Amino acid sequence: MNIDELTINTLRVLSAEAVETAKSGHPGLPLGAAPAAYTLWAKIMRHNPKNPNWVNRDRFILSAGHGSMLLYSLLHLFGYGLDKEELKNFRQLDSKTPGHPEYGHTIGVEATTGPLGQGFANGVGMAMAEAHLAAYFNRPRHNIIDHYTYVLSGDGCLMEGISYEAASLAGHLGLGKLIVLYDSNSITIEGGTDLAFTEDVPKRFQALGWETYRVDDGNDIEKIEETIVKAKENTSKPSLIEIKTEIGYGSPKQGKSSAHGEPLGEENLKELKNFLGWKEKEEFTVPEEVKEHMKKLIEKGIEAEEDCKRKWKSYKEEYPDLAKELAKWMDLEIPKDYLESEEFWSFEKDISTREASGLLINRLAEKIPNLMGGSADLAPSNKTTMKERKVFSSDDYTGSNIHFGVREHAMGAILNGMALHGGLRVYGGTFLVFSDYMKPAMRLAALMNLPIIYVLTHDSIGVGEDGPTHQPIEHLAMLRSMPNMTTIRPADARETSAAWYRALTKEGPTALILTRQGLPLLKGTGKEALKGGYILKEDGKVDIILMGTGSEVQLIYEASNKLKEKGIGTKVVSMPSWEIFEEQTEEYKEKVLPKEITNRLAVEAASSLGWHKYVGSNGKVLGLKDFGASAPGNELFERFGFTVDRIVEEALELLEDR
Repeated sequence: MNIDELTINTLRVLSAEAVETAKSGHPGLPLGAAPAAYTLWAKIMRHNPKNPNWVNRDRFILSAGHGSMLLYSLLHLFGYGLDKEELKNFRQLDSKTPGHPEYGHTIGVEATTGPLGQGFANGVGMAMAEAHLAAYFNRPRHNIIDHYTYVLSGDGCLMEGISYEAASLAGHLGLGKLIVLYDSNSITIEGGTDLAFTEDVPKRFQALGWETYRVDDGNDIEKIEETIVKAKENTSKPSLIEIKTEIGYGSPKQGKSSAHGEPLGEENLKELKNFLGWKEKEEFTVPEEVKEHMKKLIEKGIEAEEDCKRKWKSYKEEYPDLAKELAKWMDLEIPKDYLESEEFWSFEKDISTREASGLLINRLAEKIPNLMGGSADLAPSNKTTMKERKVFSSDDYTGSNIHFGVREHAMGAILNGMALHGGLRVYGGTFLVFSDYMKPAMRLAALMNLPIIYVLTHDSIGVGEDGPTHQPIEHLAMLRSMPNMTTIRPADARETSAAWYRALTKEGPTALILTRQGLPLLKGTGKEALKGGYILKEDGKVDIILMGTGSEVQLIYEASNKLKEKGIGTKVVSMPSWEIFEEQTEEYKEKVLPKEITNRLAVEAASSLGWHKYVGSNGKVLGLKDFGASAPGNELFERFGFTVDRIVEEALELLEDR
């Protein structure tokens, strides 16, 4: 047995032992795909375990995240600091080896994966980021951004629609440095893939503009290496390499669906070791020969980075200004002074918050050169185009306006990949109602704490004539329920400035919820919105608190004036972001919403779910319980009771009940 075979078998045994110890996990993929993964990591991929975040490293994404033990075994062998105890604690509380790979939790994990297809689309985003940075910063004889993105994908990933969307865009863009290794074992949880998946995958990818290759024997590492090298030479198209493997290779469960998601069992594990000729008696043991072999491979990785450092030094000497700019991009530097400037907060007329966001995007584009984003074919409506920037295309990767096409599913995950790559401030736009399509990717962005900005317009029944299919009702509640997602629904243009300010200066993803219809600039709005909720207007002794978000704030503002005429004192509270409001001190929150004032009315043209926390048991919520209708927006506000008169009526009833 040569050293390559022994190392591959080490990966297999470590993975199977960890799953067996945990009595939980997925041994099938690691046993079948270990040769391909080893070949990539040992013979092709440029990476340095001693500096896992090296900017110009090749990226590797395990899209088939259920096979996480393969990745953990690789990280263990290659010296990424994942020790034997962590392998033993696979899937246990607080271990560095959770059931699916988690970015930011385990060193060397490039993306949180598990929901199938998401990692595939992340890879497209990473390749787009590399292409843009390379086009912007590279110069003749100075290719300082020059790396590949590799994805290990399974049959399940390629059944998911998100992969199709992302692959379509990747082919259109000609992302030649994206290479997908397709672990084609023809098995899913329910049985053979022929139960539901009989298409010719390579032909599908060829139709999408990909170059495709096939390796008939997943254990033939020479052929795998030769094919990856060939794929690297084709820089005009992304590549799919179908590698035919046997799930659960070497075990009695080989080729069976039972190998996918359950431990082998003690006896089957013994038979696997016998089949592989495994001589180590103690579990989780790495043979000495493998340890020595890995030292050489690690040294190769260190030297690869050293070579890049030499190139970087030469680049800095010849292009010092570009070198400084690249450093700023990688640090995601933000022009804080500009965000504090009068210009950033100034607007000349009443406009919709989507229009205000569009103005701000273009102001920011002049100050943030690494701002990059676009829309799912809705840029004219979302106002996401940077007017002085070019389009990112296969002809010109220096462009920073992205046409994602009608692909919200993929857009969300591609944005995650771009953010994970580093160096870019990214945003994506669509209608709020279609955040349903992006939900899985948005959830993963929140889990990974990625600073992605979602421009979600047409935020209520104010959408109007498009009808209930396009009128978001429950979507605000959905976004607010998501941990680590900051949701902001500004009441006017100045609050929109606050929303962008927050999105650019805090960690984690932010959803900007913006109107189609025009809104007046309200007296008192501005930087106080950075507190999430604030007193916009207060009239003497307060009898009732009126609170709301977005377009409904103007209504409660006007209603307060009518109530004042009736001798009723009101406090008008704008609450653009519940999450930000909850970050404030208890003293501040008490000042805005004093406990002794129990007469409270919240108004929002959406589901009332969640508002009762703020109105209390004595308060009311004027919200929506239906899906809207098709009519002009102003008529719908009348139909569903979002009027000044209705708010006054509700307030009076609330006070009478006391």
